[in-house]
Amino acid sequence: MLSKKRFKKFNIRSPGQKAGTFIFMAQKVSIQGFEGSFHQIAAQQFFGKEVGILPCATFREVVDSTKAKQTDASVMAIENSIAGSILPNYNLLHKSNLSIVGEVYLPIKQHLLVNPGVKLEDIQEVHSHPMAIQQCLDYLVQFPWKLVETEDTALSAKHIHQRKNKHAAAIAGQLAADLFQLEIAAENIHTAKNNYTRFLILQREKKEVNSADKASISFHTDHSRGSLANVLTRIADGGINLSKLQSFPIPGTNWKYNFHADMEFESIDQFDSVMKAITPVTEQTKIYGVYKNGNHKK
Repeated sequence: MLSKKRFKKFNIRSPGQKAGTFIFMAQKVSIQGFEGSFHQIAAQQFFGKEVGILPCATFREVVDSTKAKQTDASVMAIENSIAGSILPNYNLLHKSNLSIVGEVYLPIKQHLLVNPGVKLEDIQEVHSHPMAIQQCLDYLVQFPWKLVETEDTALSAKHIHQRKNKHAAAIAGQLAADLFQLEIAAENIHTAKNNYTRFLILQREKKEVNSADKASISFHTDHSRGSLANVLTRIADGGINLSKLQSFPIPGTNWKYNFHADMEFESIDQFDSVMKAITPVTEQTKIYGVYKNGNHKK
């Protein structure tokens, strides 16, 4: 266990408590991917740069490590502004019993990284995750480079550094460049300049933030005609903005779905009223968390 605790202050309202100042505490968080990944950048943005990380190979390991108290929190990507929702992660969230305590909208900026002194004309190969390569194809096709797909952007950068390769480059972010002493041969080589990934911050304890203006819930109906429309109408009548509605199958059923909903509101009372209004017309509801909107446009 780390010797120093890292803190991020919020105003918390737990059930039955008066408003007050409480503290989110994270010594160590689980991330998917390797040191230097965008998940680590999101963790640092929420908890501070000194937060410790536990790299995990899969999102399931990310969630399980926090459930098992190996880490204080999980950072899990849930959607991308270009690629869309990461559907398996909605099922992981639903089964995890972890609580959403925050979110991070992170701009994805891809750079071409090389060992010190390497020039563009020296490069013969470019290594990175397939998604990162696709994001940068408009830039890469200008050169006769061999494109090598790997399992992780940050791991690619680490291997370039470790092998002191003078004829290979990696596509990764700024943190990977800093960690592995690599130079940026070309910055911001991604085609879509407005590319964001949304990360959820998950903890074991349920907390409500006094300044919260967003909540994530799941619900399902009896699947009769108009049942979903009835729920959505009650949400709209409550003055709440439904910023996300995502369906995912209910395991063990035939063509029945849970609905994940992200709601934006002005007060906790407004959210509580809408939850009371939709409960009679849903078969089951689950509140994942009430938290502060992390949208970059806010």
